[in-house]
Amino acid sequence: MPPTSIISGGSRGLGLALVERFLARGDRVATFSRSGSAALAALATLHPDRLHAETIDAADACSLCRFVEQVSRKFGQIDHCIANAAVAHEGVLPTMRDDEIDSMLSVNLRGSIVLVREAVRQMLLNPSASSSVVVLSSIVAARGSPGLSVYAATKAGLEGFAKSLARELGSRGIRVNAVAPGFLDTDLSASLSAENRSRIIRRTPLGRLGEPADIVGAIDFLSSARAAFITGQVLTIDGGAS
Repeated sequence: MPPTSIISGGSRGLGLALVERFLARGDRVATFSRSGSAALAALATLHPDRLHAETIDAADACSLCRFVEQVSRKFGQIDHCIANAAVAHEGVLPTMRDDEIDSMLSVNLRGSIVLVREAVRQMLLNPSASSSVVVLSSIVAARGSPGLSVYAATKAGLEGFAKSLARELGSRGIRVNAVAPGFLDTDLSASLSAENRSRIIRRTPLGRLGEPADIVGAIDFLSSARAAFITGQVLTIDGGAS
């Protein structure tokens, strides 16, 4: 039976690239996002038996719980969970609105924790030979960036979460790691000012923003048997900027 992988935020950007890669390697994939996309719909048409996609707000804990339960019933088990969904609002803290702060905390941190909790519950009920969790952090969690203090706080929280959860679940054969990309050229970074984009590129030895293709290979590896002895780690992929 092929493994089942949950990937949040799979309609565009890095999430869509992950859905494509995991389908290509033979997984059954379940994903959700706040809004679908033509690209994801096309994939669902190509893989009707292996791709389950829904429209869900990652800040809605009840919907996340229902989604994971439905995926488990449909595919029989959950082997891998990639918590990728995130939102970003740029702005210095004194001007940050409450709703922007709440949005990042609810989606990036709380939503990822709830999703992983529900997936791990299913992994414990139906153990598999190789179970894993990967949470998406960001280089700003360790390095910081002006205008992204709240976003950085949510991502730093995920790194602490991953390291502690790896210790909780190691004896049960479930590995937990974090991947911390640099700034990617995706919809999530579209809110960055031109000044900030230029500054980031100047500080990156490889001289560009990252692409989703630069990240998917690492997540593919960490959620495979090839990484069977890797847990509790944060892998930074940022073009040498850190």
